[in-house]
Amino acid sequence: MDQSGRYANLALKEEDLIAAGRHVLCAYIMKPKAGYGYLETAAHFAAESSTGTNVEVVTTDDFTKSVDALVYEIDEGKELTKIAYPVELFDRNIVDGRAMLASFLALTIGNNQGMGDVEYAKLYDFYMPPALLRLFDGPSTTIKDLWRVLGRPVVDGGFIVGTIIKPKLGLRPKPFAQACYDFWLGGDFIKNDEPQGNQVFSPFKETVAAVRDAMVEAQNKTGQAKLFSFNITADDYREIIARGEYILETFGENADHIAFLVDGYVAGPAAVTTARRHFPGQYLHYHRAGHGAVTSPNSKRGYTAFVLCKMARLQGASGIHTGTMGFGKMEGDPEDRIIASMLTEDRAEGPYYRQDWLGVNPTTPIVSGGMNALRMPGFFENLGHSNLIMTAGGGAFGHIDGGAAGARSLRQAEQCWRAKANPVDFARDHREFARAFLSFPHDADKLYPGWRDKLASSIA
Repeated sequence: MDQSGRYANLALKEEDLIAAGRHVLCAYIMKPKAGYGYLETAAHFAAESSTGTNVEVVTTDDFTKSVDALVYEIDEGKELTKIAYPVELFDRNIVDGRAMLASFLALTIGNNQGMGDVEYAKLYDFYMPPALLRLFDGPSTTIKDLWRVLGRPVVDGGFIVGTIIKPKLGLRPKPFAQACYDFWLGGDFIKNDEPQGNQVFSPFKETVAAVRDAMVEAQNKTGQAKLFSFNITADDYREIIARGEYILETFGENADHIAFLVDGYVAGPAAVTTARRHFPGQYLHYHRAGHGAVTSPNSKRGYTAFVLCKMARLQGASGIHTGTMGFGKMEGDPEDRIIASMLTEDRAEGPYYRQDWLGVNPTTPIVSGGMNALRMPGFFENLGHSNLIMTAGGGAFGHIDGGAAGARSLRQAEQCWRAKANPVDFARDHREFARAFLSFPHDADKLYPGWRDKLASSIA
């Protein structure tokens, strides 16, 4: 059934829709299956995303039609479909009237992802109008809170050197805590990896206490504050809360040194919002493990990494993993820096829409996935700033001189970029950075040919 007469209006202008502020706008890359027309399929897609189905129903009235989602722009050559969703369609909490991400997802990438006439459809960008934007929680804490703990300025407080304890599984509490201590002698921030929690060989409460002791010892040794991000992900909201409360009680006076990590993709919006609302004073660390199933460029359905990160800021993530923009081991591209801009700026350009955040707190880009000191100068040159957290697991513990030296090499790499220095020349006077060339020789050969002769005396 062709529903384009009801669910499409190509006379609508995007600038008018934005000015009126009554619609969420979504841009999809969509292709119909063979034998189906483009506008016809796009209209069916909009219908299934809002007030319609594949047949006319007798319960439809004039009000129902007033909240139809409408296709307002198509470009069949580019496979582009843009749809306007009235804000009235989106669910609101009965307890406080706030918006919920679950409703946004159910409408914009719900049933439409399995339609028989659609070959594929993927959400590439969305625009959130002020009327709905103000109903999302947004972040309660930011990187400023971490900078404050570290004794840094709260404006341009700079690079936070972090790691993930490796191996991600298989360490008992004491070896795990010892690895934390070793890294903290040179670094700032450690996070649990996404599967770490309450394994039988590493009981949660025993591990938390051991990490607390390691933090206190490292702070006493270095005279510097240290940070840890604990994984509190669980299926049951009561377990999330129980883990968080135990951690804060255990860390006592160092409770503000603690972030809470939630696997936001696999555990979903409810887990993120539970942590955001129950622990508003803690830095909320959104780990996106599993997201590649839908965000990968090889996936034609779902949504992109850009959309995931934008949704995380709406929900209230203090920081989210953004990949490495093509400089690490994960999928990515240098142009992915628009993700960082959308997370940190009050007005930012996306692939299709400009978003005004109207004072919503920023979300920190957390960079991880195959990074080491040698890859960092190019990464920062592409991004243009270093106000972020980097968690380099192999890049720290793969350093030939151990975790503390690995941490120092990461810090020196950022200093090299900030000084606009040639990395090989800079390494001559910075031993840990120089020894990173020996630690990661494949990267060194690729990025800095001829380094062996130039650094022979510095790396001995």
